[in-house]
Amino acid sequence: MQETGACIVQRDLTVLLEKEHPGFETAREQLSHYAELVKSPALYHTYRITPLTLWHAASCGMDAERVLDELTFMARYGLPSGTAEDIRRWMGRYGQFKLRPIPGEPDRLELEYDAAGEAGILEEITKQIALPAGTWSLLDERHLHLSAACRGFLKQELARLGFPVLDEAGYHQGRTLEFVLRKELDGGRPFRLRPYQQEAVAAFTGKAGDGGSGVVVLPCGAGKTVVGLAAMERFQCETLILTSNVTSVRQWIAELNFKTTLPAKAIGEYSGEKKQVKPVTVSTYQILTHRSRKEEGFKHMSLFNERDWGLIIYDEVHLLPAPIFRATADIQATRRLGLTATLIREDGCERDVFSLIGPKRHDVPWRTLEESGFIAQVDCQEIRVAMPEPQQDKYVQAEGREKFRIAAENPYKNEIVRRLLDRHRDRQVLIIGQYLDQLQSMARDLQVPLITGSTPQAERGELFQAFRDGELPVLVVSKVANFAVDLPDASVAIQISGSFGSRQEEAQRLGRILRPKRDGGRAYFYTLVSENTREQEFALRRQLFLLEQGYEYAVQRDREGAEA
Repeated sequence: MQETGACIVQRDLTVLLEKEHPGFETAREQLSHYAELVKSPALYHTYRITPLTLWHAASCGMDAERVLDELTFMARYGLPSGTAEDIRRWMGRYGQFKLRPIPGEPDRLELEYDAAGEAGILEEITKQIALPAGTWSLLDERHLHLSAACRGFLKQELARLGFPVLDEAGYHQGRTLEFVLRKELDGGRPFRLRPYQQEAVAAFTGKAGDGGSGVVVLPCGAGKTVVGLAAMERFQCETLILTSNVTSVRQWIAELNFKTTLPAKAIGEYSGEKKQVKPVTVSTYQILTHRSRKEEGFKHMSLFNERDWGLIIYDEVHLLPAPIFRATADIQATRRLGLTATLIREDGCERDVFSLIGPKRHDVPWRTLEESGFIAQVDCQEIRVAMPEPQQDKYVQAEGREKFRIAAENPYKNEIVRRLLDRHRDRQVLIIGQYLDQLQSMARDLQVPLITGSTPQAERGELFQAFRDGELPVLVVSKVANFAVDLPDASVAIQISGSFGSRQEEAQRLGRILRPKRDGGRAYFYTLVSENTREQEFALRRQLFLLEQGYEYAVQRDREGAEA
């Protein structure tokens, strides 16, 4: 026990990290590998160690002894009794269950329990998992044979019971597609993968090419698309790419045309406007989950089986809707690559991403890439804004969600936005919000264009392009710009409202301004919240993921008429 450590480790596997401790930065970096930040009050940051955070750590090569060594060194009062046993047990479960092919039986798999002790565990598990009758047989207390069609369902259910499965059953190649990444781009500019992109592809590929499922976590603006292209090149197979919106679909197609030797005729768009199924097909989650009526099936879900895909890429994998989870459970023999800036899901379904797409294969801290110059340096600031008296009266009388909305639509925010635009008059600025009435009012006041979900795709594309070209210095955007919109010269984001306490959304919005700037300048991220309201409470939760990544929010209070 050392009474100088930065952390207090509690018996329920929560960890309190003292913010003013000289070892704070080192401890935060270490905790980020196997714990999740859940609260960040002024004096202590609260982390939680869970089975899932430990499994992700194990999938990246950490073992229980390293975790315990780090925790023991950081722990001010030592580790509580039983803590080491819990961490060893949870991390020890990673790899205890292995799925393997059965030679000569392509439609059957073997689940092996490869661990000492706990006799009878397989038999007990078969009582708790409703595998269809006739699809499985228990050979002995360590081996179970099952239909290959149950592969995804079994992994999902075992993870739910606290037993992650190491899937070694392999993947079919899919139809071959030969191409390479270009060595030079237009104008003779050399093109090559950055070191961390090479590491990500190697981690996904695995040793001797035995990889093929898992998630790569990189900040927005760090080139996740390039990692996807490089994985396609490595496996040389027909590929289905799923992403969050049509704008992103077309950005993927542009990147495929620009950075690979694939002919344009081999690349298809499957969206509301086009239904092209080609060797490389790019589609959206929305089109796959579209149905005319609730009682009908998903008419486009058959796209998963339209061709012999060798690889499916899930862009913004944390957005996977439930119907896609179900479809993904059925295609476990196809390689699956998830790309995301954060594995956080506000619905708690990170475990489904783990079991059906695969474990985290590679993760680079945001500040590490910032320090290397691969993403922009960012100043984050929360500006707390007083509300006018009529608004305060409405707020006091309102309840629930209406309370939050009244605070979010505080009219005093408009003047703060004007001052910030004046401060950054020579920069490209995004004003981002949640509520349509608020956004329309802001766009009218400032006389700048507005992009929402109802903006036609062609107009949306023209406005984004004008912004990229510098013709439009300011854009007001709704949550349609949260994901996968490439605006490299955006260097200021002003967030005027958001989706309650969404950590995921906060990270994605900051990501809109993370691409390195041509002039090497900094980026600025402002969040405007109404002071002493529920919006201020939710803002603290929204910031958790970015705080975990090492960002700090400077807080300023702006009373009526005060300087921003």
